[in-house]
Amino acid sequence: MYDYLIRGGNLIDGSGSPGRQADIAISGDRIAAIGESISPDEAKRVINAEGKVVCPGFVDPHTHYDAQLFWDPYATPSSLHGVTSVIAGNCGFTLAPVEPEDADYLRRMMVKVEGMPLTALEQGLPWDWRTFGEYLSRLDGKLGVNVAFLVGHSALRRRVMGADSVGNEATEEQVDEMCKLLEESIEAGGIGFSTSLAYTHDDGDGQPVPSRFAANSEVVALSRTAGTHEGTTLEIIVDGCMDRFSEDELSLLSEMSSEANRPINWNVLTVDSAHRERVESQVEASARVAEAGGRLVALTMPILVGMNMSFGFYCALNRLPKWDSIVSLPLDERVEKLRDPEVRKFLYEQSQLPEAGVFLRLTNWSTYTIGDTYASENEALSGRTVGEIARERGGSGEGQNAFDTLCDIVVADGGRTILWPHPTDDDDSSWQMRSELWVEDDILIGGSDAGAHLDRMCGAPYTSQWLGDTIRGRKQLSLEKAVQLITDRPARLFGLRDRGRLEEGWFADVVVFDPETIDSGPLRMADDLPGGTSRLYSEAKGIDIIFCNGEPIVEGGESCENLPGLVLKSGSHTETVTAR
Repeated sequence: MYDYLIRGGNLIDGSGSPGRQADIAISGDRIAAIGESISPDEAKRVINAEGKVVCPGFVDPHTHYDAQLFWDPYATPSSLHGVTSVIAGNCGFTLAPVEPEDADYLRRMMVKVEGMPLTALEQGLPWDWRTFGEYLSRLDGKLGVNVAFLVGHSALRRRVMGADSVGNEATEEQVDEMCKLLEESIEAGGIGFSTSLAYTHDDGDGQPVPSRFAANSEVVALSRTAGTHEGTTLEIIVDGCMDRFSEDELSLLSEMSSEANRPINWNVLTVDSAHRERVESQVEASARVAEAGGRLVALTMPILVGMNMSFGFYCALNRLPKWDSIVSLPLDERVEKLRDPEVRKFLYEQSQLPEAGVFLRLTNWSTYTIGDTYASENEALSGRTVGEIARERGGSGEGQNAFDTLCDIVVADGGRTILWPHPTDDDDSSWQMRSELWVEDDILIGGSDAGAHLDRMCGAPYTSQWLGDTIRGRKQLSLEKAVQLITDRPARLFGLRDRGRLEEGWFADVVVFDPETIDSGPLRMADDLPGGTSRLYSEAKGIDIIFCNGEPIVEGGESCENLPGLVLKSGSHTETVTAR
């Protein structure tokens, strides 16, 4: 007898083939049968899916759930939105391997680079591991979703070099030791190697993270080591991910991928029709790497992720050209500087420079919406745009005038105003560019950063939001193709064995949703992190039930008590995907 029978749904199997009405029977952790008329008498529980879509569980290729899984085994809100498998340990940032005396350094680094509250990291994790294998063992058998972990470069460097990992290149002996440590970490289950050489990543002391001091030869050696193991992959972020790849970066990416004979994915391709040349240059990088015998895959998001900004905390505004000299000052000094017309002029002019790269999409100050305010004179401004307020005050509502108005509001609030930018790339041309790129072989849907930047953005709901848009909104792709791009496509890139499609004998990672209502709910703050800290959160709409390895993990919009998720380990749960 089957454990579950999902009857009468529109089966979209993840292959891209047209949907068809079919029943799915589940026994244990596998799909036991797919057919048109399986008897309900043959199952312990029958789920009526008439009028619903039945598809594979979604795979999120870029998350930072490395810490959150200890207090939230379901990786919410991702799992609520149909995600059953995630890749963590991206950008070179992992919590292992680590010496006990370096745990505080890793915690503070994660606070800075990934926006995780320090209190949550201190109170929500046991920090009782040293090796990567010991870290994985703390999660084994305690997960509601499947998780595969890359091994992070900065942790490897800190473990081998200690404090010297910041500010110094490694010796040959230290590189050899890192390679040995990476090998041990992969043998324990890590699915590959990740690193960051991007200027956006500084540690808790305000210094570049350890991986940024690595010579190219070190990065290639570690990539080559990862490639000697079955079922591994590579991931990176460099300066060119924010603008255009330099020749040196292209050479490095080519050598990493070709020497390891593994695909390498990067985060994140921002598509903006106003900067078509930049987008085309970044996309063409894949062809350059292929010519050298490698494979380069760009991650890109199919939605515009809402994110808040503030002059009161570290955010993307710090990465505008030369802004850090002002917005990194102590808060009271920062606010005082913002009173100065010359400082305002300087910041505005810097924000409009081409050197801002992808951050230019955040510098149309007139379109910013005012969020939470704190001063009595700002009480009536929440929900209104800066341009509207500037015009009301007798200005043009554009350019420098809009920026001055924004600064007036921020100064009155003592720097704490919450700001919601409206990105410049929400135009028909940009959406047309996206739909053309989504289907390319070296483009992968993803880049949610779920589990990171918790009080500033919430990318986790991209799956349900995009499917809702596909069915009832812009309708840029067929539903079958959209499902394939968030199920089978990422599963195949990472070599996830028997996942990503609904086939007999494959793992029963299954989502049942209502095509009339699937979507993401509004963003809200949830005070549910350890220590009472907060995060942005969005509930899912229209998802009936989600199975992971044959057991329900979400039903009626709520997480269940089941913990069927696995730590997906290289070789045993992944197969080798080569670059060539």
